[in-house]
Amino acid sequence: MKTPAFWYRPPGVASSLLAPLGALYGLAGRRRIAGTVPQRVAAPVVCVGNLVAGGAGKTPVGLALIAVLRGHGISAHALTRGHGGREAGPLQVNPARHTAADVGDEALLLAGAAPCWVARDRVAGAQRAVAAGAGAIVMDDGFQNPALYKDLALIVADGAVGFGNGRLVPAGPLRERVTDGLARADALVILGEDRHGLATLAGGRPVLKAWLEPDPDAAARLAGRDVLAFAGIGRPEKFFATLEALGARVVERAPFADHHPYRPDEVAALIDRAAATGALPVTTAKDAVRLPPELRGRVDVLPVSVRWEDGGALSTLLSPMLLKGSPDGQAA
Repeated sequence: MKTPAFWYRPPGVASSLLAPLGALYGLAGRRRIAGTVPQRVAAPVVCVGNLVAGGAGKTPVGLALIAVLRGHGISAHALTRGHGGREAGPLQVNPARHTAADVGDEALLLAGAAPCWVARDRVAGAQRAVAAGAGAIVMDDGFQNPALYKDLALIVADGAVGFGNGRLVPAGPLRERVTDGLARADALVILGEDRHGLATLAGGRPVLKAWLEPDPDAAARLAGRDVLAFAGIGRPEKFFATLEALGARVVERAPFADHHPYRPDEVAALIDRAAATGALPVTTAKDAVRLPPELRGRVDVLPVSVRWEDGGALSTLLSPMLLKGSPDGQAA
């Protein structure tokens, strides 16, 4: 489903009519969380979650945390539900065998950085990761899933759009009330410029500021070029704006629903339209893993990574795990 435009506008007729359903959605979530005792596993769990439906940048943040942990010698594994995939798990993702239709696009991206487990039952998935040698588990999403104990819970927010109209699904983008979610979080990660005063909502919790930066080689290749941009992510317009910011000329924008399963005929049509105007077809890394394999080589990809404003603040949050993983017991 495409993100409804009214989610990120001041409350109007549509959101007001749907508000009672949002209230029921929120009540069900609060009861589920209150009625569940989280289960611990024999490795620390870092949850990278958000408060809105749709993309906020969780997976790039998760990849960045995995890189930090593994850089300190900790065997970090990734854990995800496998949204958009058919497999219930728990199973370890094999990029050579599994497709996005099997395990979802996030799982394939995470599996490129560390062993990744797909499990709708998060506790079972975490237990499998521990049995396979995980020294820490980075869970992509799952903040609203109370079954697995979280040693560190991060909320990721897009500074450009914040928490939208402040209403719950389906009246707005919120999975739960902002105050409830932040009360259970250990820190707030704000990606990009904070245009909505999100830092003021943290209530004394650490606020980590970061940016998504395009891969330098890809950025240099696309700068000054005409491109046909397409994306099936939470906010495709964010990708289009990134391309324009690096100097590409976006001659056509083709937005799709988040996790859209691309058919060969529609990707071929995009490639043909780009060729007809002398443009490069370009998409995100998350979309690329959902392209038909025979057409991936004909589409340019713009990967992004996280740049932290203060890497020391991140290390402080992760210090219990870094201390545990350091050979001499001292944080590196």
